[in-house]
Amino acid sequence: MLLTMDRKEAEQLLADVEVVPLLQAPIADAKELLAACLDAGVPAVLGRDDHCTTGCAPKLMLLARPEDAARVGTLLRERFGRLVALEGTLLEPRALGPGETPDDVLPCPACGTAIPDDVSECPDCGLGVG
Repeated sequence: MLLTMDRKEAEQLLADVEVVPLLQAPIADAKELLAACLDAGVPAVLGRDDHCTTGCAPKLMLLARPEDAARVGTLLRERFGRLVALEGTLLEPRALGPGETPDDVLPCPACGTAIPDDVSECPDCGLGVG
């Protein structure tokens, strides 16, 4: 069972203890991560990061107790896993379309046929490639 808390409760718990920045993120992401921490019962607050005054997009830091860093790390990995499951990645294998070759196999410059590394000429048109 999750022990959710609200921002005020988290601020009260962290008022007199050491907090450290666990991550820096754009404002919307930082707010989502704070909500995830609070929903999981991890006391955390947001802090400003004013290191850059020219050209940087505004960001916030997620601050928590050092002993909660591992729990926040677990929350981040779970969140990332859900995003990958929802959106997928470019790293997933996919079927090749007509005329496409795998990244590790170069196409013949004359006809486009995939040429394995261990041959010196194109298997289709005979062009010397090695």
